[in-house]
Amino acid sequence: MSELAILGGPAAVTIPLLQYNSIGEKERQAVAEVMQSGCLSAFYGSWDENFLGGPKVREFEAAWAERFGSRHAVSVNSNTSGLFAAMGAVGVSPGDEIILPATTMSATAVAPLIYGGIPVFADIEDDTFCIDVDSVQANLSDKTKAVIAVNLFGHPARLHELRTLCDARGIFLVEDNAQAVLGTEHGRNCGTIGHIGVFSLNYHKHIHTGEGGVCTTDDDELANRLQMIRNHAEAVAGPAGVTDLCNLVGFNFRMTELSAAVGLAQLEDVKSHVARRQAIGRRLNVGIAGLDGLTVPTIRDGCEHAFYNWTLRYDEDVLGVPRSTFTKALIAEGFPCYEGYVRPLYQLPLFQHRMAIGREGFPFTLSERKYETGMCPVAERLYEREIITLQCCAYQVDDALTEQFVLAVRKVHRLCEQLQERSKSQAAGAR
Repeated sequence: MSELAILGGPAAVTIPLLQYNSIGEKERQAVAEVMQSGCLSAFYGSWDENFLGGPKVREFEAAWAERFGSRHAVSVNSNTSGLFAAMGAVGVSPGDEIILPATTMSATAVAPLIYGGIPVFADIEDDTFCIDVDSVQANLSDKTKAVIAVNLFGHPARLHELRTLCDARGIFLVEDNAQAVLGTEHGRNCGTIGHIGVFSLNYHKHIHTGEGGVCTTDDDELANRLQMIRNHAEAVAGPAGVTDLCNLVGFNFRMTELSAAVGLAQLEDVKSHVARRQAIGRRLNVGIAGLDGLTVPTIRDGCEHAFYNWTLRYDEDVLGVPRSTFTKALIAEGFPCYEGYVRPLYQLPLFQHRMAIGREGFPFTLSERKYETGMCPVAERLYEREIITLQCCAYQVDDALTEQFVLAVRKVHRLCEQLQERSKSQAAGAR
């Protein structure tokens, strides 16, 4: 193949690209059994035997705790809900500071705001894309209540190091583990190293229930508070004999019996679901390693990468064309990628205008923290110029298609001079 597809040549990828579908007969049968029972949810917002939900929810939570090696698993209806509950459970109060990475899904930063907490953005590592420990340390203050570590794209943050740091400071470590199911650091599952871990069961994750989430913790008190915040805490605190009422303003974050039934079926096959993604990531790493101007994802020693996303770093200075041009060429070849991930969150209007809860700027009125461009230079550089992402969990990819993905990237890299000539011609025509 001597001509790029974007210039009229044949595409490198010829196998049809299909959406990944992990729902099979096992899940359909599980849902049918719940439907036949007539009990689609058994939660009551009162202090009785139904406060903790129905039989499938409890079975799912027990199975999750056993599978991941956690003392407690508390199901919720989304990872976002789990993050909200986690912030409430650790006692975030107005003016408390929560350190979190600049690059993550927006819910990670919104969760502290619900309780009046102040998000403080730390930079990220340019090889793993996870929160930088040195940046965390630089942002610590006497107002720091917790650190949220995001195991981004499936790679563990420096969790043991962060847990040691947090324990020494008497603050909490919460893991946003939406993307790293079965990711590990030094043999421990991501989501179980912090004081609380939060998992996602959203439809495009490794395993899913459509929408859903799970919080894990080894702390009995935190588990109790997570359960209460999930299910109308204000109504049950009195009869439950709870005296610490901080943040026991309840929500309805409850999982249905249907979702729990699907979750049980998916959990049985979690290893194979994750292994599919890992096979894609590892083969792409091997097939593309060593190409000038392209850096494949790092896997830090002692870590297992879950490969929610496969994230390439692009060097425009080496390859001589803008990242956008290279990305469009990859897409034309049939490699389904996109530029960047998310803009550093402090650049969102919410933070730029310091306007969140109500019309007076709460909780930013309690803080002098600034949200300025340049505060997390690595996160900004990666977003603006370097990251090219393939969402491994989105597609049905077998070995043959993975090989064609490798060929597509290598082809665009090999014929990059064609892109350079095209860029020169377009520039000349614009003059």
